[in-house]
Amino acid sequence: MIGIIGGRVFDPMNGINGTIQDIWIKGGKIVSQEEVDPQKARRIDASGQVVMPGGVDLHSHISGAKANAGRKLCPEDSRRLIRARTGFFRSGSGYTVPSTHLTGYLYAEMGYTTVMEAASAPLVARHTHEELQDIPIIDKGVLITMGNNHFIMKCIQNGEMEKARDYVAWLLEASKGFGIKIVNPGGVENWKYGKNVQNLEDEVIGFGVTPRRILSALARIREELKLPHPPHIHGLSLGRSGNADITVETIKSMEGIDAHFCHIQFMSYGGKPGEFPKSAAVKVAQAVTENPHITVDVGQVLFGPATTMTSDAPFEFSLSRKIGAKWVNNDLESESGGGVVPLTYKRNDPVHSTMWSIGLELFLLIEDPWRVYLTTDHPNAGPFSGYPEVIRMLMDRDFRAQEFEKIHKKAMKNSILPELNREYTLNEIAIITRAGPAKRLGLKNKGHLGVGADADITVYANLENKAEMFAHPAWVIKDGEVVVRDGKLIREQLGRTLYVSPSYEKAIEKDIRAHFDNSYTVSFENYPIAPEHIGPSEKLTCD
Repeated sequence: MIGIIGGRVFDPMNGINGTIQDIWIKGGKIVSQEEVDPQKARRIDASGQVVMPGGVDLHSHISGAKANAGRKLCPEDSRRLIRARTGFFRSGSGYTVPSTHLTGYLYAEMGYTTVMEAASAPLVARHTHEELQDIPIIDKGVLITMGNNHFIMKCIQNGEMEKARDYVAWLLEASKGFGIKIVNPGGVENWKYGKNVQNLEDEVIGFGVTPRRILSALARIREELKLPHPPHIHGLSLGRSGNADITVETIKSMEGIDAHFCHIQFMSYGGKPGEFPKSAAVKVAQAVTENPHITVDVGQVLFGPATTMTSDAPFEFSLSRKIGAKWVNNDLESESGGGVVPLTYKRNDPVHSTMWSIGLELFLLIEDPWRVYLTTDHPNAGPFSGYPEVIRMLMDRDFRAQEFEKIHKKAMKNSILPELNREYTLNEIAIITRAGPAKRLGLKNKGHLGVGADADITVYANLENKAEMFAHPAWVIKDGEVVVRDGKLIREQLGRTLYVSPSYEKAIEKDIRAHFDNSYTVSFENYPIAPEHIGPSEKLTCD
């Protein structure tokens, strides 16, 4: 039993905004005071400190084929951050793509307790889960890419929507996935022919479907299956000038159906294709505001080294050619593709400075914090370890202004950032880093401090420098156990893998087996992952 006594509590889900109160823990859960013996409980004096739920990151690339390819492609990255073995804790390395154990350590030391791996093709999900198991402390899950899946596109083409629904349910069960990820729908398939898709009506070669139909079908399937998280969408024309128009059109195309758009900063550029990008943050923020069923995460650029990795294979190819960098590109049979390209974001680069300012503009223009979440699309726009820096820029307009004065002059001329005086409050930070992501993921026991919630709690010293405050928590508690004290790891334990298992008509397996016989080098029997192969886990209900 633990009591966190006298802290200033921020628990937005339960309407608690800085109230001084006690939090009680028993059996890994938050309980009422009546359920514990205060005299026998270990007491943590949180007087003068800030108490929040453990952080929840709904979009980060921390495991699987792309992350592993990034580690191999960029051995120099492992020398940027090296942690020696100490006591019971393992060694690790990697700044933009930390090794598995170090990933868990760094997230926990920053106060985060739940992280979602943002994309894995189902064919390589077994590898993804093996690496997730090796990431300690945090709970995690994985989103499964489906926007270029042959079986799904064939069902859409033939109007066999019930078959598509059952296949999606089977695929999530087989891969032990958490939700539907859609990356450049149809564009990755067209890339196999050296092409892409430019708008929602472009045809996918060989299937006669369009990005619009793929998005609509998967969004409606999610509703029918009652999955906890809406489709997680990486739209068209990533990183291209003028892509804000297609982003706005895609948001409107959802027609009232719930959807989450990821790393929206990369999708909010004005100007003409091939020319210098301009900020279209106002246009995109307005579209988000006008469509209350839509949420976004930002993908905030941080200056310094990054490792871009995405299932959007044509983008990575074009990026590698544009900057002359080493690269990896891959194609996964009947399912997906992807690539990896290292990149360093520079303040003296006008494009990089523009991207940096657009992310902050989006944070400040989208007024409802429940619908915009803190991410760097780790490690695409920078490492997750930079979150405290972003928080400081959101909470301190003077600091933000100082940082703005350091960027390229051309980017300064095209930015409205100096006009935005908004400063986030601690309650709003608790929303965009905890309550909001947990709610959007459908994690009923995460992101809040109510009775019955998982005892995942972070206690921060209330420092004036918010970057320092959020980088080094005073206490981090995971499942009722203290794992971090004064910003340093003191305990390692296993986290859980979160997944869904929606019901489906078993008759679909006959068609799936035939598809495997025709299209896969992996047998139908060897494809599914059994629950015992993903370690400690929790199956979420679909209701």
